[in-house]
This record gives sequence, C-alpha cells and structure tokens, in this order.
Amino acid sequence: MSINPKPQSFFLLLLLLTSLLISSYSSSPDADAEPNQPGSDEDSDDLEQLLAVDEQLQQDLPHHQQSEAETVSKAQRIVLELSGDNAKRVVDGNEFVMVLGYAPWCARSADLMPKFSEAATALREIGSPIVMAKMDGDRYGKAASEMEIKGFPTLLFFVNGTSQPYTGGFSAEEIVIWVQKKTGSPIITVNTVDEAQRFLKKYHTFVVGLFNKFEGSEYNEFVKAAKSDDEIQFVVTSDSDVAKLLFPELKISNVFIGMVKTEAERYTAYDGSYKMEKILEFLGKNKFPLITKLSESNTAWVYSSPVKLQVMIFAKADEFQNMAQPLEDFARRFKSKLMFIYIDITNENLAMPFLTLFGIEDANKTVVAAFDNKLNSKYLLESDPSPSNIEDFCSGLADGTVPRYYRSEPVPDNENASIVTVVGKTFDEVVLNSQENVLLEVHTPWCVNCEAMSKQVVKLAKHFKGFENLVFARIDASTNEHAKLQVDDYPTILLYKSGEKEKPLKISAKLSAKDMAVFINEELKPRGGSAKDEL
Repeated sequence: MSINPKPQSFFLLLLLLTSLLISSYSSSPDADAEPNQPGSDEDSDDLEQLLAVDEQLQQDLPHHQQSEAETVSKAQRIVLELSGDNAKRVVDGNEFVMVLGYAPWCARSADLMPKFSEAATALREIGSPIVMAKMDGDRYGKAASEMEIKGFPTLLFFVNGTSQPYTGGFSAEEIVIWVQKKTGSPIITVNTVDEAQRFLKKYHTFVVGLFNKFEGSEYNEFVKAAKSDDEIQFVVTSDSDVAKLLFPELKISNVFIGMVKTEAERYTAYDGSYKMEKILEFLGKNKFPLITKLSESNTAWVYSSPVKLQVMIFAKADEFQNMAQPLEDFARRFKSKLMFIYIDITNENLAMPFLTLFGIEDANKTVVAAFDNKLNSKYLLESDPSPSNIEDFCSGLADGTVPRYYRSEPVPDNENASIVTVVGKTFDEVVLNSQENVLLEVHTPWCVNCEAMSKQVVKLAKHFKGFENLVFARIDASTNEHAKLQVDDYPTILLYKSGEKEKPLKISAKLSAKDMAVFINEELKPRGGSAKDEL
C-alpha cells in the first residue's frame, strides 16, 4: 500500500456501492405457482387480461389517486418474477432480458424500486422487445448464484442467454435509454411539432441533430456517435421548426448538433467537426451539470468524466445553496479544465472517505478540496472558503500553481526522545535537510508485523546510543505523507545517509537486530573504524 494514497482508489471504492443501488418491487405470484414464460402466447394473454382488469379498477378510483396507483400496479404486473424453476428458461428463451436481483430486506433496493418499475412500464409502452424481470436472490440463492447475482441489488442484461455488463445509469430514464440503445434504434426520429412535444415530456437530457436528409457523411457520423454512447438519448429531425422547439437557441436552419440538459447550462451548441470521435468528446465534456452532486449511484458516472482535475465542495445543504451562484460562475469559467462536484458533508458514507485523505474526517464546516485523478494528487484550500479564495484556488489549479497537499499530524514534542517521531510537516527538517544520518521506521497501526519491528528498532536505538551522527526516527504512514516518501509495504526501514538523502537504503525487515546492527555499522563507520555490531 502506498503512503501517498491514490485519490481514484477511493472513487473505485465508491464504485462498489453502485452495485448495491438498483432495485424494484413488484407483486409476486403465489409461491407455489410458476409464472408463465414471457414471450409465449399464454403469458401475453394473461398479461393483457391483468392490465385490462387493472385499468377497470383505476376508473373506480378518485381521479387524484388514479395516476399513482395505475403506475405502480402496471409496473408490478409488467415486471416478471423469476424463481429457481423458471429463471433459466426465461433468460434462454428470450432475445433480450434484464434481470434485477434483489432482497426484500435491502433498504437501497426499496429506495430504487419505483425507478426499475417505471422503466419497465416505459419500455413496454414504446414496444421494446426486452423482458423485464426480477429475482429474490435471498429466497432463490442457488439460481441467483448461477446468474452471478453476487450482491443486492444487481442489474443484469442478457442477450440470447448470454450476460453482458450493464453500464447505464440508475434512473428510470437512464435505464430506458440504455436498453433502447442495446435493443432497438439508437436514435429517435421526430418529424412533427406534436411528436417533439411528446418527446420533451419523456426526455430531459438529450442530443438533437438537424439534417436536411438522413444520409451523407455528417449524418452517418452522428449515427455512429449515437451507437457508441450508452448514456444520452439522441434525437434527429429534418424540420427546422421541430429542431427549434427541441433547441430554442437554434440559430441556423441546415446542419446542426446541440445538447440539452435540465440545469443552469441548459443549451450547448456543438461547433466541432462532424466526426464521431469529436462528437463523443463534446458529449463527454458537456453531459455533466455545471456542479454535479455526488451520490452513491453516480460515482461511476462521475469517475468516467474526461475532466480528471475535480474540485470538490463538502458542505451542508443550506451552506451550499449560499455558494451555488458563484460556484456556477466558476464552473463556466473553468469548463473543460475543472469539474465541480458537491458532496453533502453530513453524508458520512460519501464525505468521510475523501475527508480522511486530508486527515480532516471530523470536519463539520465547508471544505473545498481537489483531486487530480490523472496525477494521483490532491489539493486543499486551507484558507476561508470565501468566493474570492475559491476563485483563486481554482485559478491556481487550472494554471498548475497550487502545491499538492500532504497529510500530517501535529508537530510532536521530541525532547529527550531516543526515537524521534516524524510527521509530514517535519519530514524535511528531521530527515531530508538534517546533516545527520537517519534510520527511519515507517509503520502503520494496522500493520501486523510493525509492533515486532518497533521492538527491534528500540533495541537498535539503545545499542547505538552515543553513536556519532545517527538519529533513530519513526513515522506513522497512515496519517502522514510526503512527496519524497513512497512506501509500498509495512514495516519499512530506511537508512538516510548524510549527503545521500535522495537515495535512502532499504534495510530488509527480515533481518535480525544483530544483522541490522552489522549493516548500519558497515554503512556508517569511518574508514578503518571499529565495528559496533554486538547487541
């Protein structure tokens, strides 16, 4: 493990959370009854009958209750319940199947149930060929294991019985877009204003293309980009009035590409060359809001951003709202150079892993920090997080003038200590810049062998007491960092010889105290001097 923690490692840890964040709930068939195989005539007839009954029931409800009840009930019936008996038949017997592995006791499953159900309803309404199903992996453990449901919830996508990774988002709209791109056309064609208005009711983030004819190199590159992207819905039209309804800031009437989002920076026109790679690059840089709110379900999406220098604002919700406007202004100014991310500091699951990297896990006030996931470096605004200070911090990040941040414990009192305690702030003074030879023990609290090594170092310090120009020191690598200290395993013993501090000698931790004494003596004794290697 490196003493200089890599920022993206914590992003990757958060990615593991995303596998726990997808679920739905739907009514289950009788435990002893086996659901019909979707795609069969019997299954289709039964489903239509159930929906017909459902619609009749909705008519008997008060109007204000009908919409919600109708959505839930239809979704419950559309999502097929899998069991140990029918799972393999359903997956192998249909071209496209999406399976949600869940557990009834999983809180995150319950939170996201409506999204999966809503996606199932939307996909059925547009005539998607996919079968949407779910399995209680806790109840049908063997079948779940065979389908590689390893946690709850898990979302799986099957094509002709073969599992493929699901890489989409976790909202209903994102699931629908991903499934459509995998099972149908990657582009929706809109020909009339009425169609455009219906489209706008369903989709909130999309890419619109205006082409006189749906042919030619420019259109073909647009189609190739649509096929390559799994996250954003593409829509195309040849009518400039329709295009203007979809993209009100449209200024031209021939060939055009633009992106629409539901946030402050709502409309963004594309001005690059009509090449798939350039269009995808445009999407990568513009698909994120000016300020992205980090959640358990979007960590993978955030980490996928091509902008690797990311400014993180840790704040309470009300404090963030007071900062939002100047932060949006900064995000516009530094767009494509810096990505801005907001993390609710009261959400320990999200905030704590990052704050721990700075040694400020107990922070309860606004913190502004940054990570460069390309250089594996981190930065901290150590002054008051006022708008002007944040702006200066961001300017320095963009220019590369902000120094990296290295974690450090408070400077300790080493008076009369036989073994000097080194922290991040004193590493230069005690180790690198001193004229003395320094034997440094690098340890961590969780290291199994570190305690035994510490006892060895105590023996060595006593043995070499009075030895001219030799200092024994130790540093806790779990709470202290330094640019010149890169350690891969613990414990590690390094000998920094005077005049050769840039190239410390690593002493094997497998050596006995006596063998270490011999090594130290051989390296440090004056030419022709006597050895002091008997402990």
